[in-house]
Amino acid sequence: MNVENNFINNEFKVSTDGHCIPVYNPANGELIAQAALASPQDATDAVLFASAAQRHWRLLTSVERASYLHRLANALLARKNDIGQALALESGKSLEDATNEVIYAADITRYHAEWARRIEGEIIPSDSPSESLLLQREPIGVVACLIPFNYPVYTLLRKIAPALITGNTVVVRPSNNTPCSAFEIARAVQDAAIPAGVVNILSMDHATAERVCTHPKVGMITLTGSVGAGRKVLEYSQVNIAKSSLELGGKTPAIVEADADLQTAAREIVSSTTTNCGQLCTAVERVYVHADIYDKFVELLRQQMAALKFGDRAKNPDFMGPLINENSRLNIHQMVARAIDDGATLETGGYIPEGSGHFYPPTLLTNCRQDMEIVQEEIFGPVLPVLKYSDADQALLLANDHQFGLASVIYTENYRTAMKVANNIEAGEVYINRTPADPYQGYHAGWKRSGLGGDDGKHGMLEYTQTRLVVMKY
Repeated sequence: MNVENNFINNEFKVSTDGHCIPVYNPANGELIAQAALASPQDATDAVLFASAAQRHWRLLTSVERASYLHRLANALLARKNDIGQALALESGKSLEDATNEVIYAADITRYHAEWARRIEGEIIPSDSPSESLLLQREPIGVVACLIPFNYPVYTLLRKIAPALITGNTVVVRPSNNTPCSAFEIARAVQDAAIPAGVVNILSMDHATAERVCTHPKVGMITLTGSVGAGRKVLEYSQVNIAKSSLELGGKTPAIVEADADLQTAAREIVSSTTTNCGQLCTAVERVYVHADIYDKFVELLRQQMAALKFGDRAKNPDFMGPLINENSRLNIHQMVARAIDDGATLETGGYIPEGSGHFYPPTLLTNCRQDMEIVQEEIFGPVLPVLKYSDADQALLLANDHQFGLASVIYTENYRTAMKVANNIEAGEVYINRTPADPYQGYHAGWKRSGLGGDDGKHGMLEYTQTRLVVMKY
């Protein structure tokens, strides 16, 4: 079996330590690859190469940097089958979904390339008649990018494209569950002839990742991950006062009003909760249903979730696929069991299937309370707790009574109710009569414990800059 080597300074280099991590297909448990773990020296070398490359990269015009990003987008599309195949095997996604993720990653790469002529500063009036104040946007330097397992191709480009267009270089740590697609992306970086050292991709254990994040030449750390991982990054950032951008946990509430299109709402909520087996930070993870339609809507949810089949998506792409590993499955199942012990009613699902693969059935829980763990903590699996409310004011209070504030949803035909929720929900995103999809020209930012900073759009791109004030007296 081939070993995936780390990508440092535009070359795949054998680790100086020789340690590897196994990569398994979560749909059947088969070993599909070995990824070489970067040694501490490998990680240090990557940061130093990135720092050296950044001194030249930042001096290119933004249009020149954009041309490289367009070439990278082309290279991603040329390699979409190889990248998609690697992603499908290591994540359990269907080949179609995995390949589409590569296409979407190429799209966001082009989107950020198009910002080349739109990175703006400001001219500010001075108190002196013979003076000008210029506020410039400048790159930060080397950015450490920590990538999750759930959408590893898209998230990798979501981070490196805005970093590169603004003049930074990157050291990327892919998830140890899904490193193979990242190294296929590295081959696209080579194909695009991006200058050596601008993009570096390494598999790392926690100690080596800490070494990168606390290196004095790393000026920014961007993470998509758990709250616990976010806290570790904040610890790392204290060492050199590095900037942090954190997209952390989510617990999307969906409010379903009595006047909603119930068929559409049920279909879309179930899809949101079960897409990628619920491993999506903006997946609907709690539903608040108006008392007048509660029984009817619960039955719609129950029918749809019970009918949804799960299994190996390589055999049937219409199946719901697996969780990423056995620990995730056990944690989710234990959460469901504790909810039932605490008084929740199991409507469907809630068991560990026999056979290979880390599968878990779509699971619906009713008679839930706001203080239950299943309502308060992120599940990151295909489990949906449902609660009843009496009016929109109560639903808003319940939706806001939470540690997380990433995305939110309301289904209603009343524009007054929709706008009241939109203006008062404590979340970075609100979706009206649809479930979350993170348009990359928007802004994806969490409130509360869901994060700091944000991704996508103009404001996500500007996260990778710092400001310089130039005071010119004449």
